[in-house]
Amino acid sequence: MGKATILVVDDERKIRDLVQSYLEADGYSVFTAETGQGALELALRTHPDVVVLDLMLPDVSGEEVTRSLRETSDVPILMLTAKATEDDRVTGLRLGADDYLVKPFSPRELTARIEAILRRTRGARPDAAALSFDGGHLVIDRDAWEVHVKGEPTLLTKSEFDLLLALASRPGRVFSRYELVTRVQGFDFEGYERTIDAHVKNLRRKLGDDPRAPSYIVTVTGVGYKLAVTADG
Repeated sequence: MGKATILVVDDERKIRDLVQSYLEADGYSVFTAETGQGALELALRTHPDVVVLDLMLPDVSGEEVTRSLRETSDVPILMLTAKATEDDRVTGLRLGADDYLVKPFSPRELTARIEAILRRTRGARPDAAALSFDGGHLVIDRDAWEVHVKGEPTLLTKSEFDLLLALASRPGRVFSRYELVTRVQGFDFEGYERTIDAHVKNLRRKLGDDPRAPSYIVTVTGVGYKLAVTADG
């Protein structure tokens, strides 16, 4: 996968040093920050491949850092926190986190999760004109504005195409309805959840995705939607 840059944000020095030592031993380039504002400034300068983010920071909360990052960046975020309830995890995912690890944690598990995030996000090759998934059964050609399902062209509206492209940019990552609204231009912000749900319903039908057991666009209850198939190559 090549050398990746990780930004570790935590106000506890022992945790920062521990995570940094494990990641550097695995060949990653690591930057650290102890405050939310410091994290945002470092993210702008270093363009990390993954952000490991504690939620309980002394100045700006991790939730606010996530919101700020999501305004300008698709960088994967792994939340590292003592907040362990289901509501906390759902809130983190709705804000745009890619994964959630509860303290106390195993550094080996943290490293494995980062590797999994990088495989997902790099596998999609977002800079490529054509994205291929599920062994070529689903192909999205951004330049030609075309989608092929099992070799057959599938006609989508602009909103449907933009929605599919947003999900395909990060296969396996859960996008909240609000995120999808902000990523896909032209959606009406009034009653946006109904708008997203309607587009997903139409998109599933056109992709031949069984709404009762979809294999492409999967609903994550209480959070949003994700593209469940694996990127080729």
